[in-house]
Amino acid sequence: MTTRNSDLVANLEASPQVANKAQELQGVVRIAQGNVALLAGDSTNGDIVMLAPVPSNATIMSLRVGSDALGGSCTYDVGIYTDAGGVKDIDFFATSVADGAAVAELRYEAANLNTTGQQLYTMAGDSTDPGGFYYIAATFDATGGTAGDMAFIIEYVVN
Repeated sequence: MTTRNSDLVANLEASPQVANKAQELQGVVRIAQGNVALLAGDSTNGDIVMLAPVPSNATIMSLRVGSDALGGSCTYDVGIYTDAGGVKDIDFFATSVADGAAVAELRYEAANLNTTGQQLYTMAGDSTDPGGFYYIAATFDATGGTAGDMAFIIEYVVN
């Protein structure tokens, strides 16, 4: 029988102790949630719905998105944009999510498990924290064309 410690346990048991990153242990959980009323022209191929600003140094724990049936064979990706609207990774979290689905967990639909505990700026492909915010966004990759609602719940940790 073996025992394997996570880095959090190993750091605590080290002598001298090693400090853990606040976003990995004892950080503060925050939430961004809401509903976006989409007009008929808001769900066409290439349209972007900016869901919420999240601090660049945050660690995302959970990302849930859902929408009404928006017509056609509507699908959307969920990714990361700069606060100026530039794309960092259009489908980091999820790829081709079908419309008409209830709010569902998408944090690891496309993202690798090894991104657990990573700060958002790292997920966005940056090597240093630029400060400020990134936007979590849904980008339509197949046209819907009808009005409806999109709901989101994003839970993240900051230090």
